[in-house]
Amino acid sequence: MAKRYAVILAAGKGTRMKSKLYKVLHPVMDRPMVQHVIDQVKTVQLDELVTIVGFGAEKVEEHIGNESKFVIQEEQLGTGHAVMQAGELLKDKEGTTIVVCGDTPLITGETYQKLFEHHEKTNAKATVLTASAPDPAGYGRIIRNKDNEVERIVEHKDANEEERSIDEINTGTYCFDNRALFQALQHVSNDNAQGEYYLPDIIGIMRRQGEKASAFLTDDFNETIGINDRAALAEATQILKRRINEQHMRNGVSIIDPENTYIHPDVKIEPDAVIHPGTIIKGESFIEADAEIGPHSEITNCHIGEETIIRQSVAADSKIGKRVNIGPYAHIRPESIISNEAKVGNFVEVKKTKLGEGSKVSHLSYMGDADVGSNVNIGCGTITVNYDGTKKHLTTIEDDAFIGCNSNLIAPVTVGQGSYVAAGSTITKDVPGDALAVARARQSNKEGYAARLKNRQKS
Repeated sequence: MAKRYAVILAAGKGTRMKSKLYKVLHPVMDRPMVQHVIDQVKTVQLDELVTIVGFGAEKVEEHIGNESKFVIQEEQLGTGHAVMQAGELLKDKEGTTIVVCGDTPLITGETYQKLFEHHEKTNAKATVLTASAPDPAGYGRIIRNKDNEVERIVEHKDANEEERSIDEINTGTYCFDNRALFQALQHVSNDNAQGEYYLPDIIGIMRRQGEKASAFLTDDFNETIGINDRAALAEATQILKRRINEQHMRNGVSIIDPENTYIHPDVKIEPDAVIHPGTIIKGESFIEADAEIGPHSEITNCHIGEETIIRQSVAADSKIGKRVNIGPYAHIRPESIISNEAKVGNFVEVKKTKLGEGSKVSHLSYMGDADVGSNVNIGCGTITVNYDGTKKHLTTIEDDAFIGCNSNLIAPVTVGQGSYVAAGSTITKDVPGDALAVARARQSNKEGYAARLKNRQKS
């Protein structure tokens, strides 16, 4: 098989985005659009990938890292000029080069593969990825000859009435014989209103040289849309969201309301999990079978065990076991481990804490920097006081302990196995196993005091 190369055009400033963020780094489903392009185009087994960068180059290079080589386009003088910048790396190599825009994140690896196969099958020097547009206004039209080969590409503003009636449009993605590409680029002129070198002009140049140009018509126009502003960014997000959700549903996941569920590309979900409306699942989260997430929950980089229920809650960078019950309105912060059959109830915050099997923090409590054993009951309003103003300290609660309501555990402190902490206590010293700790002032009742106070207020 011929060697394959890719050139990604990512040098445009993206002024229509009206943003300080470099255009191709704007996220689609939590991933920069150029990363979507790279992820998909790499599935065709490339021998070399070159990204053309310009404004904000260092930020793109920082994000992409060693996935690509980089060439800087100092001046943005058109798409043809951008590809010219890759000449030092590619011009003398035999093989096929695909040229892709960095702002087309929805084209799939399957479509790229079909484009390569069509290009190789037809023995063309150039092949254009095309689509049938519902409204082709503004797009370059594909003009085919009687042999159904591509004769030329005409821009909308230069097209006559007959040409404007054509709905097959240029998507801006091409396959080229690599050497023929860089030879033809030497003949591209900037004699036009914009003073730029246009890549589509190569088709006409190759045809005049007697070379063959073909087109591969994809069956999904939505896949090919380019993102130039925030409206298109939102449209792309919706399309990718539907694509991801449909794949999960076909794999056996129940998504109750796909239009209001956002599952990001790296998420894995096993069959028979249920995802309720308003849920966002991000990062490298893994949801096991029969788990139930939502409604209105946000999960980021979490492993969630089977049959676990999370309702109206937020969880990030944590491991949550099997048959756990979380929420409503709980917050599982990073580096937490919630063991099997534990409960984290309403308005409970957990941070960098291990909660043992069968333990319960049912409501209105904060567990920060804590190691909680199994079958522990944490009463309402309990706080692990972990911060002394300089450092964080660990609270240890051993198996089968009972923490009464409205207790403060001043770390570092250990509550021993099977011990009890009386409600309203502030614990500053270790509690031995099987002990009862009471740390509060003795109650004192002043008879008649309230009546005297009321009389004083009236006078």
